[in-house]
Amino acid sequence: MSLTAVQIAQQVKTGECSATSIVEAALTKISRQKQLNCFTTLLESSALADAATLDRKIAAGDTVGPLAGVPFAVKNLFDIAGTVTLAGSKINQSHPPATQDATAVARLKAAGAILVGVLNMDEYAYGFVTINHHYGVTPNPHDSTRISGGSSGGSAASVAAGLVPLTLGSDTNGSIRVPAALCGVYGFKPTYGRLSRAGAYLFSSSLDHIGPFARSVEDIALAFEVLQGPDSRDPICTDRPRIAPDLSGDMTGIRVAMATGRSKTIATEHFSRGMTTPVAQALDQISSALQVTQTLTLPESAQARAAAYLITASEGSQLHLQRLQTRLQDFDPATRDRFVAGAMMPNSWYLQAQRFRRWYRDQVREIFKTVDLIIAPTTPCSAPLIDQTSMELDGEMVPVRPHLGYYTQPLSFIGLPVLSVPIFLPGELPVGIQLIARPYDENTIFKAAMVLEQQGITEAKVAN
Repeated sequence: MSLTAVQIAQQVKTGECSATSIVEAALTKISRQKQLNCFTTLLESSALADAATLDRKIAAGDTVGPLAGVPFAVKNLFDIAGTVTLAGSKINQSHPPATQDATAVARLKAAGAILVGVLNMDEYAYGFVTINHHYGVTPNPHDSTRISGGSSGGSAASVAAGLVPLTLGSDTNGSIRVPAALCGVYGFKPTYGRLSRAGAYLFSSSLDHIGPFARSVEDIALAFEVLQGPDSRDPICTDRPRIAPDLSGDMTGIRVAMATGRSKTIATEHFSRGMTTPVAQALDQISSALQVTQTLTLPESAQARAAAYLITASEGSQLHLQRLQTRLQDFDPATRDRFVAGAMMPNSWYLQAQRFRRWYRDQVREIFKTVDLIIAPTTPCSAPLIDQTSMELDGEMVPVRPHLGYYTQPLSFIGLPVLSVPIFLPGELPVGIQLIARPYDENTIFKAAMVLEQQGITEAKVAN
């Protein structure tokens, strides 16, 4: 499935190929690459039935949507009517099947896309690795000895492997952007509240976003356009007008800066600390292509990251408190201890973290009065080995799992729109760079991303 979503939809709508043939090819490729362990459930029968229905509509001359015939898959925390929503857990296996599709799933289907299955993830979205005790590891398609990242690892890996051109994931502290970077695809986290989360099994309600993965900016933008719109099922999904994605690549008047993140209380630069040489080289390439002439400070970014941890742990543990009390041993060992620790956190810590969050948001709001786009690394390094437990960060050995979100967490904290764009340097595994804009200014990101793609700086390659 090396074609993009836009290319597939064009071929299906013009009759160059049928939706059925496209879906059959996707299902065949998925079945032949089971070692990637991207899918926890395949929906062959319904996918083929939906494709046949779409083909009949096209034959009858009916109007079809902009994603006509495009196979897609979703992280297994999205509700799919008739399917149990696992959220990467053993505990949810005993839940009844969902009675209706998540809003995001329904909107993609309404646009003509064909749902072919659901994808592996870290349990309850609490992780950056997609090493799941219940459903196994999803390895990186570019190197099977390495992780795909998480928690939306199946979503990123299936796009990188060319199994499907479009997937959905969720992002709390980096769960879209981290696997997108490690797998070498585009991963988009729109502004908090821009896309409906109704029917998605949340982890931390005040932080959670949903968003798409794809191998082209055009596919990301099209999915974003389709997914927009208010939703009464999700109280945080705002009633802001839909926007048409701007793919002109016109950067006239757009002020771009590189984040350094110097803290007044900690003598380090958060966003320039710890990155490996390939990440630094990728950042330099992006900076040159976008003609970055200034750096800026995201104040107290280390504290923002710590506060994001506290909020995540507290809200996640409260969501699962009853299950922690009654089914503790059924949790993935990698998530269980962190949930338990969050449940014991003093309420005063959570409240202080939320107060700091408001302060940090106000500081960043002031920064966006002088710049329009900020660039920063997505992860400090390329994909670690599957059995790797520690990594080096500025000469210090630190745990892998929490530190893959080192650069993403301060930005999730205040709901900014961010696109992780893929960079492949010669002889290296892919890395990612974040394009960050002010809230509800996704179009600035799209413009910059198109410039980078058109210049060949960013590219999402299908893994061999």
